[in-house]
Amino acid sequence: MKYYSLHHNSPKVSFEEAVVKGLAPDKGLYFPESIMPLPNNFFKNIENLSHTEIAYEAIRQFVGDEIPETELKQIISEALSFDFPLAEVEKDIYSLELFHGPTMAFKDVGARFMSRCLAYFNRNKNQHNTILVATSGDTGGAVASGFLGVKGVDVVILYPSGKVSDIQEKQLTTLGQNITALEVDGVFDDCQDMVKKAFLDADLDFKNLTSANSINIARWLPQMFYFFFAYKKLKSENKPLVFSCPSGNFGNICAGILAKKLGLPIAHFVASTNVNDTVPRFLESGNYDPKASKATISNAMDVGNPSNFIRIQEMYGNDLDAFKKDFSAYSFSDIETAAAMQKIFMKTAYMLEPHGAVGYLGLKEEMKKQAESIGIFLETAHPVKFLETVDNILGAAPKIPPQIAAVMHKEKISIKISAYEELKAFLKK
Repeated sequence: MKYYSLHHNSPKVSFEEAVVKGLAPDKGLYFPESIMPLPNNFFKNIENLSHTEIAYEAIRQFVGDEIPETELKQIISEALSFDFPLAEVEKDIYSLELFHGPTMAFKDVGARFMSRCLAYFNRNKNQHNTILVATSGDTGGAVASGFLGVKGVDVVILYPSGKVSDIQEKQLTTLGQNITALEVDGVFDDCQDMVKKAFLDADLDFKNLTSANSINIARWLPQMFYFFFAYKKLKSENKPLVFSCPSGNFGNICAGILAKKLGLPIAHFVASTNVNDTVPRFLESGNYDPKASKATISNAMDVGNPSNFIRIQEMYGNDLDAFKKDFSAYSFSDIETAAAMQKIFMKTAYMLEPHGAVGYLGLKEEMKKQAESIGIFLETAHPVKFLETVDNILGAAPKIPPQIAAVMHKEKISIKISAYEELKAFLKK
């Protein structure tokens, strides 16, 4: 499999090169040269397959022969060493819980998959890589956990000061070893802009920089797995499936659309956003007009210019009408988000955190048009990751799981920066 830049001004590269480089030299995101639908028999027999077998069949064409079957299955097995349960919160409305991994966020899957791919590629090389990643919340913790202690890899995480939850901050600032946290005076988009600028800075070529944001194909591609897992569990219902994804950088919903292109029977997608509504506005006007991000209680979605949206456009050939047949987008305020959390908790005692609540709201809006369908919204993080917010809204705090208790009382260690020059100086040390 070869990968090309979506800016179409860089050479095609292998899977390994795309993983190691992260971003193409022309600033474009890498995208697979072809997407071959999976055979009908795969879907016919999916209920008889394990998570590892399903994921292997889904991703094998994108890796090609660059990682042998045995090693790739082992990588997948380690990345998926936890469950992805569905919780029915209303009739035909399910929460797909993606938070049962080590850092209790959906990004554990992609971070663990990517770290193990990189370790495989470096196994016989005297090469050192620096993972440079921007986080609006959970990416930092998942990447820090996934890459902790990986030989030949340093991890530098940029996060916006005061704009991630206390627990999220602890998860990315307390591990030490090969993990360094840079606390940026700004918003997530500032962090992401610094990361992109560093990739293109010739003075930093010696650092072998790569990204573990969903702009990296090894972080993004595995996010399609859980759409297959949900389909496996709901296949016997024989109803159309509508997926609602709380959307910030649009990695999850982009991966879901890739799963549909592989043949997964998904009827419709909903991009559910907070007030950072670049994509909902685009669907209304046809004009893609990113704006500076605004802070919300669903902070991991505070993204004004979502990186992965260009991949979605590529999969639809930039045909807006074709795109709209499969895709809707809705935006919700913090007040609406909090009200949804309260409603579900009062009716069922099920605790949503703000991102899942936004996903629920978008799904409910779309289900007005999809009455005979089953709706699934992605619950992307455990409510404890937003402990103070959840407690304030619900008047009840979630129990502290062991994974979180292990970091809550550790000392935060971060380096404060406010400009790209400071990042560059740190990397050149």
